[in-house]
Amino acid sequence: MTRWIDLEGAVNARDLGGLPTRDGGRTRRGQIFRADNLQGLTPADVELLVGELRLRHVVDLRSNAEVSLEGPGPLTRVPEVRHHHLTLFAEGGLHTDVEADTIDGERVLPWAERVLDEELRVTGFYFGYLRDRPDAVVAALRAMALRDGASLVHCAAGKDRTGVLSALALELAGATREAIVEDYVATGERLELILKRLRGSDTYRGDLDSRPADDHLPRARYIEQFLGVLDDRFGGPLGWLAQNGWTDEDTAAMRARLRE
Repeated sequence: MTRWIDLEGAVNARDLGGLPTRDGGRTRRGQIFRADNLQGLTPADVELLVGELRLRHVVDLRSNAEVSLEGPGPLTRVPEVRHHHLTLFAEGGLHTDVEADTIDGERVLPWAERVLDEELRVTGFYFGYLRDRPDAVVAALRAMALRDGASLVHCAAGKDRTGVLSALALELAGATREAIVEDYVATGERLELILKRLRGSDTYRGDLDSRPADDHLPRARYIEQFLGVLDDRFGGPLGWLAQNGWTDEDTAAMRARLRE
């Protein structure tokens, strides 16, 4: 059964359910979704998400600039849906997360320079989300775990910021590392559609056009390296979260949310 959610106004929406867990189970469907920008949702999309899928919480990881330039989106006008705007504030491009300009907060890169160690570049700005806005990361995961209806986490492309939060949620739920990587790279199946859609916006076009399309592809080694850094430095994602206010009760809530 496909995990994709077919919408008219977004192209990278899918369910975090249906993935294998370390104890032989599966993550629960219909609880947490992930997506790209929701600005173009149609009335039919809203009806599907809010009516059929019971969406009640939207976690918006876009920056303040993105929300200001693009607008808050049609779901903000739906009274049943609660919005949690939690910018990760670590975008490398002017308004989005399609390019990184730091490695672990220290080395500044020329805008157009190709970095030979691509894993280091990507891991650097993924870890930057955690370094710069640990409060937002923890708050986003808590919002995703709320039980009164489904939740959805999104950014612009639904690739980097959303990919990191989805990976952390799946880790907390006990998904296998292979499943977490599978979910991360699945965005590549929709990459052409994502880039076409974002290039239609003045907000994102400059960032996107600054690099070849292939450079935006989510590769397995990026998320593997990111999780490996957390393993090495903190004993795993849960170790980092625990150092930043995450509790056993929070973990129990996420597992109750995403476990069958």
